[in-house]
Amino acid sequence: MMEIGYVFPILIAVVFITIISNIVIVKQATARIVERLGAYRETWNVGIHFKIPFIDRARPAISLKERVADFPPQPVITKDNVTMQIDTVVYFQVTDPKLYTYGVERPISAIENLTATTLRNILGDLELDQTLTSRDTINTKMRTILDEATDPWGIKVNRVELKNIIPPREIQDAMEKQMKAERERRQAILKAEGVKQSQILEAEGEKQALILRADAAKQAKILDAEGEKEKQILEAEGQAAAILKTQEAVAKSIELINEANPGDSVIKLKALEAFKDIANGNATKLIIPSDIQGLAGLAGSLKETITDK
Repeated sequence: MMEIGYVFPILIAVVFITIISNIVIVKQATARIVERLGAYRETWNVGIHFKIPFIDRARPAISLKERVADFPPQPVITKDNVTMQIDTVVYFQVTDPKLYTYGVERPISAIENLTATTLRNILGDLELDQTLTSRDTINTKMRTILDEATDPWGIKVNRVELKNIIPPREIQDAMEKQMKAERERRQAILKAEGVKQSQILEAEGEKQALILRADAAKQAKILDAEGEKEKQILEAEGQAAAILKTQEAVAKSIELINEANPGDSVIKLKALEAFKDIANGNATKLIIPSDIQGLAGLAGSLKETITDK
């Protein structure tokens, strides 16, 4: 009875451990293939699952995330018989865990070999220059071919990139010389363009200087003409003012004479004085009116009378 008492707890412990060990938790972005008696049973996705002990077997989890396969350089011969080393990077993702498990042995190795074969086929139809300048085209062709070839394996190829293209050493030297010559040519072009631009700027500067000097000379002439014009206007205004003053003085004197009401004798004497002033000038010939001559005689008679007295 004591032995049965010990066996029962042991059996309970064994059953509990068996149940616990057959509970399978599938994590996010993974899947597991379940086989029953060696045959495919089902695919478990994320969640808690239970398998029958000793009958069901869960294969290792398969990642459903996008993966990157970086393959070592592969020798490739171009159409013009140039051997290059090219390494590629393949981005792929498992879309069908069942096909991925049973479709191909060692899927990563199969993708690597398929990539190398596809790369040789594509580059074998291209020359060296086309290989170096057509990366995008090569990447697109390789992705299409690999995606179609790996579809039966439950794999989808999302992207293929040529990581490095390494030509032979002598071709690298020739390419470096060509690149150096191209850099020197561009440098010479840039230098010539700089000199040309400098000459253009210098010519523009001289042009602007000439324009400014011409504008300055023009402005100076305009100012001189305006100054001369102002001077003439002021002189004319001065002369006009002087004439006006003279006319005003003459008019005033005439007005005073008219107010004084002088006699004929006074007027004639004033006229005689005026001719006296004229005679003292530089004139060599004088024409004297007849009435002035009579006035002169009258003046002589008056002088004699005054002298006798």
